[in-house]
Amino acid sequence: MSAFASGLSPARGHPRPTALADRVRLNRLSAQPPHQFDHSPTVPNPDPFGPSMDRVLVTGGAGFIGSHTVDLLVEKGYQVRILDSLQERVHPRGWPSYLPESVERVHGDVCDRRALASALEGVSCVLHLAAYQDYMPDFSTFYRVNTVSTALLFELIVEGRLPIEKVVLASSQAVYGEGKYLCPACGPVYPTFRSEEKLSGGDWEVRCPHCSGAVEPQPIDESTVSPHTAYGISKYALELTALNLGRKYGIAAVNMRYSIVQGPRNSFYNAYSGIARRFTLRLLAEEPPVCYEDGQQIRDYVHVHDVARANLLVLEDPRADYRSFNVGGLTSTRVLEFARLLSRICGVEIEPMISGEYRFGDTRHTFSSWDSLAKLGWRPENGLETILTDYVDWVRAQGTAGIWDFYADSERRMKSMGIVRASSSSAGGGST
Repeated sequence: MSAFASGLSPARGHPRPTALADRVRLNRLSAQPPHQFDHSPTVPNPDPFGPSMDRVLVTGGAGFIGSHTVDLLVEKGYQVRILDSLQERVHPRGWPSYLPESVERVHGDVCDRRALASALEGVSCVLHLAAYQDYMPDFSTFYRVNTVSTALLFELIVEGRLPIEKVVLASSQAVYGEGKYLCPACGPVYPTFRSEEKLSGGDWEVRCPHCSGAVEPQPIDESTVSPHTAYGISKYALELTALNLGRKYGIAAVNMRYSIVQGPRNSFYNAYSGIARRFTLRLLAEEPPVCYEDGQQIRDYVHVHDVARANLLVLEDPRADYRSFNVGGLTSTRVLEFARLLSRICGVEIEPMISGEYRFGDTRHTFSSWDSLAKLGWRPENGLETILTDYVDWVRAQGTAGIWDFYADSERRMKSMGIVRASSSSAGGGST
């Protein structure tokens, strides 16, 4: 467990502008063509010296959170460049049609030195939103994409003495592990992950790690972290890398710890990031949504539009520099309540199913306090009903041909690999 103190003065070993309004003039791109820049006839190449416009690089800019952040940056008058690997699983048709025509597009991997160096040319800030998340045990990929890419980013900035003012990074609520609880006897506690023995026996609830008494889940602030998954550990390593190198070399860094982000453009093709996707696909197929454990897990959900606003806020506000922020939802909700609300929004009155299965490594209850961001003027504007309505409307507009097969296959894979497991309370699909 560790915590970061805020407000530390950065070392001055790296020259950078001190304010957004005083940025150095953008350097003209090298005469040598940048790595895989895509300026097709349908995508105009904007004047790189437009009036009063800053160029921002968004890694993962074609993705879910990235693309909505790009939309807002363009709306606010920024010049935007995207670096994205266009992973086939997420972008089976290549560059998505929802990207603004004005953005520069670079097809490349964030861990590719040449691709990332080219994408950094002439930019004043970076939103490092490229990430890897899944539920499969490909642990090394988490560290490569989430952590190594961050180290490479700062390496290139320092090595090239690039006049990059700020880096905003996508982190996750996963850095908190099981989260925060209150024990009547022991006070605030931060339990570790639940054992296989407990879960296989259908013993779902967390207990005090000191006295084994009953505990109550609490909203968690930014002060204490305790990741226990490869994904969460890779995100905290990302945070440590950015804040320490940022302070040392005078590159303002901000870590954004997102809660469960939902909304339009959330890829169908991800076995992990998608309670709304999983439940919606089942409901539209007139099948009941399946809740793991007993459906009483508590989570908080935040609209992707609210996340994009938070990203832009910390990019522009120097009070955010060298800090980590929770980006959470308006309320916390039990999974079973989530499923029932989604059923009503889909217009399919099917009661959720409690299978007694569990996903090994899941947290029981985790929800974040966003008080720190509120002090900078941010709060979530969209409640859960709006989040789910927007998502269902988008799903229906896309069509779901072939998606059900992917979903069913991913479920089979997770069971065959022991990620989804049966407990002694498994009832073979009984309803609540």
